[in-house]
Amino acid sequence: MKNKIKVYRAMRDITQEKLADALGITRQTVISIEKGKWDPSLPLAMKIARFFGVTIEDIFEIGD
Repeated sequence: MKNKIKVYRAMRDITQEKLADALGITRQTVISIEKGKWDPSLPLAMKIARFFGVTIEDIFEIGD
């Protein structure tokens, strides 16, 4: 699954650590999601989208 978390973080000047703290996850988890090595659960994807004030579809794209 592709995602735009890094783009949204850059637009708001938020570090991986600040995002992780806000979501209650580890920085390593943010890194893994950003690199596409780990897909978040639906509740976590919803938290990420809510944090940035966008829809899940704005951040995550299911690959073929």
